[in-house]
Amino acid sequence: MRESIEVVIIGSGPAGLTLANLLQRAGIGCVVLERQSRSYVEQRQRAGVLEHHGARVFEDWGLAESVLAGTSSDSTLEIRLDGRPRFIDVAALAGGRAGRIVPQQVLVVRLIKTFLEGGGDLRFEAAEVTPHGLDGATPTVTYRDAEGVVHEIECAYVAGCDGFHGVSRASVPEGALTTYTYDHGVGWLTVLADASPPRHALFGIHPAGFAAQFARGPKASRFYLECAPGATLDEWGDERIWEQLRLRLGDAGLPTGPITEKLFVEMRCFVADPMRYGRLFLVGDAAHIITPMGGKGMNLAIADANVLAHGLRAALRDGDEAPLAAYSETCLKRVWDHQEFSRWMHEMMHEAGNAAPAGPFRRQLARARLERLFDSDAAARAFADLMA
Repeated sequence: MRESIEVVIIGSGPAGLTLANLLQRAGIGCVVLERQSRSYVEQRQRAGVLEHHGARVFEDWGLAESVLAGTSSDSTLEIRLDGRPRFIDVAALAGGRAGRIVPQQVLVVRLIKTFLEGGGDLRFEAAEVTPHGLDGATPTVTYRDAEGVVHEIECAYVAGCDGFHGVSRASVPEGALTTYTYDHGVGWLTVLADASPPRHALFGIHPAGFAAQFARGPKASRFYLECAPGATLDEWGDERIWEQLRLRLGDAGLPTGPITEKLFVEMRCFVADPMRYGRLFLVGDAAHIITPMGGKGMNLAIADANVLAHGLRAALRDGDEAPLAAYSETCLKRVWDHQEFSRWMHEMMHEAGNAAPAGPFRRQLARARLERLFDSDAAARAFADLMA
């Protein structure tokens, strides 16, 4: 079955769904191909903080009411150093800019609903998605639907929004991209539990290791625990998890609850340059991954989608390809800025607690860096500006 559309979007995570909604607002025809089922996509638990710039994207495109309605804003961070609480009011230090608490699954559900209600074409369970002719004038994307019918879609542009392991970047010829990688040398155990959330985003710095707790709705929390690279779930039973969280967060009475998810996250970074090959544009995790420290992953994906939407509108409606030509450079400037901040914050939060990996000298440096946030208004404002 052969079809044609202006833009094919591969992947329906925050990057693909944001782009789809923005293109719909711009009157540009697009189809979204997703290999998973709708229920799987809508239940996938990930990031939960939408920074100020991300919220502005939806506001500027007239999507705030449908996407952000009812979400709360919390700009305060609590940092406990050896159990002693300290607070940073990000909004007060960043000129009133504040993020919003929007769990990824909530954002995804709302973006899907908004896109479909607007007449959008979103195809789940699309198997064997394959881009072709990306270096030509009219690329195509083929896939097999749930009934086994093979579709071929001709388009003007392809947006690869299918994550780090997706087919989009894998379709780029070897040598066409320069890739940069970095391994932070630690792991995180991430835990989702039906436990009362903290009042503010909470970071715990302790000689036993780093820990954090974030709200995931009114009755659930996402926890993070620093662990050794290569650790296994067998080593981290529920009892040990709660014991370490109480210790590292400095709260003997920490509310507990059923643990609904446990998985390990490797603290690794990746950047592809350029974020384009021919008529394929890489968006979000397909082009770059960043550690959860600083909460930048989902926000970078939304920022990429916004830049690409503006570029596609200029090219397809105004005949101006200059914004598309600048897509990669524009996005990568932000990506590297956030990579540097995430690395800086990662070192400070981890090395100020557990001295074993980096040594006692770096531990004292990290503690000095942390104390500077509370002793220097300039340092606090610089930190808040990057967090907001």
